Amino acid sequence: MLTFENVKNNLAIQTYIKKADEALIELGYTEHSLAHVGKVANVAKYILKTLNYSDRDIELAQIAGYMHDIGNIVNRQEHAQSGAVMAFRLLDQMGATPEENAIIISAIGNHDEATAVPVNPIAAALILADKTDVRRSRVRNRDLATFDIHDRVNYAVEDSQVAIIDDNKVFQLSLTIDTSISPVMDYFEIFLNRMILCKKAAQRLGLIFQLEINGQKVL
Repeated sequence: MLTFENVKNNLAIQTYIKKADEALIELGYTEHSLAHVGKVANVAKYILKTLNYSDRDIELAQIAGYMHDIGNIVNRQEHAQSGAVMAFRLLDQMGATPEENAIIISAIGNHDEATAVPVNPIAAALILADKTDVRRSRVRNRDLATFDIHDRVNYAVEDSQVAIIDDNKVFQLSLTIDTSISPVMDYFEIFLNRMILCKKAAQRLGLIFQLEINGQKVL
């Protein structure tokens, strides 16, 4: 049976993730390394486990989270769709059943905000886990004088926490932002579409999405 550990330890999958991140370095994007996909897999697990989904659904969400960005090795544009095609072949070779393969690749193919739809609970958990990974350590550029708005917004985040609260009714993203680096309005300029997508993903799981910045509820 396909397992998350098998996927995580697969050298081909590790290579595609690393090489995809190297390509994004050249394009000036924030970190999309093993650290990012590992965090996404862990948060997706937390979401479905907290909501009492089956162990198998949780594992499928972890696999989707770990593999969701491999399509960046092809091109940043439409990376969700190319990543889904790559994942299909890899998972098929690893013995995934057609049903489970379909669930995973549909989640991967629907995680990018340009075309994303939370088509199933695994996709919804992946979207929430991916789009809420906002942190200073994702910024590679250390020259503040040359920061673009994406660098500023991520670098300004001093702390980022996700939690399911209020008797499993609310998914909350809590950020602590240094407004001397980036005002809150810059955050909304960059991430508004992602937060709208998070709202839809949360609704797919029967949750309300809530964004809190510097202790104030803003969404």
